[in-house]
Amino acid sequence: MTGTLSQKPLGVALIGTGFMGKCHAMAWNNVATVFGGARPRLELLCDADPDAAARLAPQWGFARATSDWREVMADPRVDVVSITVPNGLHYPMAMAALAAGKHIWLEKPMALTLQDARAMAEMAAAHPQQVTILGYNYLRSPAVQAIRALVDAGALGQLHTFRGVYDEDYAADPDLPWSWRHTLQGGGLGVLGDLGCHLVSLMVALMGSVAGLSARTHIAIAERPSPEGMKAVENEDSAMAVLRFASGAQGSFATSRVARGRKCHLSFEIHGSLGALRFDQEHMNEFWLHRQGEAGFVRHLTGPEQPDFAAFCPAPGYNFGFNEQKVIEARDLVACIGGASACGPDFAQGLVIEEIIHAMARSNGTWRDIQEARSLS
Repeated sequence: MTGTLSQKPLGVALIGTGFMGKCHAMAWNNVATVFGGARPRLELLCDADPDAAARLAPQWGFARATSDWREVMADPRVDVVSITVPNGLHYPMAMAALAAGKHIWLEKPMALTLQDARAMAEMAAAHPQQVTILGYNYLRSPAVQAIRALVDAGALGQLHTFRGVYDEDYAADPDLPWSWRHTLQGGGLGVLGDLGCHLVSLMVALMGSVAGLSARTHIAIAERPSPEGMKAVENEDSAMAVLRFASGAQGSFATSRVARGRKCHLSFEIHGSLGALRFDQEHMNEFWLHRQGEAGFVRHLTGPEQPDFAAFCPAPGYNFGFNEQKVIEARDLVACIGGASACGPDFAQGLVIEEIIHAMARSNGTWRDIQEARSLS
């Protein structure tokens, strides 16, 4: 990240007070403390529940509260909008924010459909003065940043194979109530849009462009209970794919929201002509590297020699955490608003991720060229 953080404070609005809303609030409250620059003005907290907005605004440091997200877009004191709402609201809110001249920090996935994601990318391209960034926070891990640097420097030689998995068990219980997450209209894709897109973001960052793939998806729990009785699950619980990268390397991909015992098992291995490495987010403060001529893998702990770690802690081995990744993400957004060269994935880069996960969802075992995915809606 080139450039320095602006000394002019940004006016911030946050829409959504759930898990990711709180993560964004913590990031906005800590970004200047950790990285310097002007402290953001936390102007407006928005939630569909007016009581939640009013109760949490002072706790999270926001000056005002509202239950109308359109008020956020119309507010001249707001420069940047954090959007952490259910997937079905991403498209209308992002489009309205771009039209209103706001910068955007949007949680993934971009939208319910590839058609909407494409429209968002086109709208962002038509407003180049506004910065967009998507919430692919695992890219900000110091360990992952160190891995990217090793790969980019050629430490593994020619890349041969990527093997990636992202499994959790939050939906493994068949008694988990039916919700918007289980519908195409409210959630869009299932585990591909919730977890799999994170794995794709890492895969593309480390391996480069995907040329094509073949995938299968599966609904493991066909119905879930609701107050109105059992309701059908409309989107996938798991997905598996084989891939070919533009470089000629090959890959395998698997993701599940019904994997018993797994909590945040976002893991990958990369094999190259000169070495290999592996990483698991459940052990995010280490990665394992093998170089040609060594007997096996060597464990590397996170520490101040890795990107962005020292800003939080000066001592190696003191663990880094999930929420710290969001602080780095906020720093990158602020830096890009101030003129830094890159802070992706932006909406254009996010569209590439969307094309891959939607191609997986529609493959049904057939081979899909990713260029072909661009014509799907």
